[in-house]
Amino acid sequence: MQPIERRRLIQRTRTSLLCRVVPRALGWMVGLAGAAMIAACNGVLSQTIEAYPPMPAGPPVPVSAAAQARVQALGRGINFGNMLEAPREGAWGLRVEDKFIDLVGEPGFVQSVRLPVRWSAHASADAAATIDPVFFARVEDVVQRLSAKGVTVVLNMHHYRQLDGDAMDEGETIVAPAVLELRFLAMWRQIARRFAHAPPSLVFELYNEPHGRLDKRWNDLLSRALHVVRESNPDRVVVVGPVTWNSPTALPRLVLPPDPNLVLTVHLYEPFTFTHQGAEWFKPALPVGVDCCDAAQRRTMDELLDQTVREAARLGRPAFVGEFGAYGKAPPSARIAYVRAMCEGMAQRGLPWMYWELAAGFGVYDPAAGRFRDDLKQALYGP
Repeated sequence: MQPIERRRLIQRTRTSLLCRVVPRALGWMVGLAGAAMIAACNGVLSQTIEAYPPMPAGPPVPVSAAAQARVQALGRGINFGNMLEAPREGAWGLRVEDKFIDLVGEPGFVQSVRLPVRWSAHASADAAATIDPVFFARVEDVVQRLSAKGVTVVLNMHHYRQLDGDAMDEGETIVAPAVLELRFLAMWRQIARRFAHAPPSLVFELYNEPHGRLDKRWNDLLSRALHVVRESNPDRVVVVGPVTWNSPTALPRLVLPPDPNLVLTVHLYEPFTFTHQGAEWFKPALPVGVDCCDAAQRRTMDELLDQTVREAARLGRPAFVGEFGAYGKAPPSARIAYVRAMCEGMAQRGLPWMYWELAAGFGVYDPAAGRFRDDLKQALYGP
């Protein structure tokens, strides 16, 4: 690095640090000093975000045969939920144990595993977002062991609470607003490089359920993140979903960059008063004892499935259902009826899916008893 370039880097770093420390509400400062500080901060942020340019513009491109095949290979899958997307592995009662990975290899169980990961809680709080090497190695080991089972693995970024504007979970650190999106992009640069030589059966999912703060930012941010991934993974299949928690109703608002290996995901939890009855994290708690599935409920489910297929065709992308499920406090017979109705509806429309989730509140597996919930497993995956 030349001396003049080094001086410029030092100056940008100092200004960036000041912008993170000094509140953005500098408007109360009177005179040119306050205005100059605001301008300097805005300049730093603009320069820094432009280090992550969006995908080049261009006309829509057809989806690749490889991407189409990879989506179909998802088949009937499972989410390893409440494990690595907790603030710390084990904080929500589950870890990625050997017994769970061994289940993946059982005949007739799953063809794919979605692995939610809360990278943001294991990265430095600055714009570099340096991922903890111990955690990185842990995730890589899990990915490799799942891949060895012969399944497609969907690796995502999950629960970056502050990026969505949500309340923070216990054990998380609030970062400066100026670095929120920069951290997202920096983390994806590290993840993509780390897994650049993984087999094609590893799929990246840019973000789980964007909402809130991201409603107006997601199209731009996903394009920048995809460009970051393509630096080291030019042909890997990448998954994106719409805002409003990956709702099919938000697919018309999704703008896709021209990329042949980009595919769609949606999440389906309607009828919500049924699927989330008694869920402790939903306030006020929804009443329990709700049945499923009457004509109105089936109509809602079918309409969302139809919208998914229709919008996927409009966008020229294959799609899959990345999450659906019913919480364990639903009446058992109604829960089975819901799962069967969803599976039938998705099969009729050629939509692969991944059930939420393996072994927690929605789980198909009872970790305390050490066995599957057979009626739920059969409804999902067959005998």
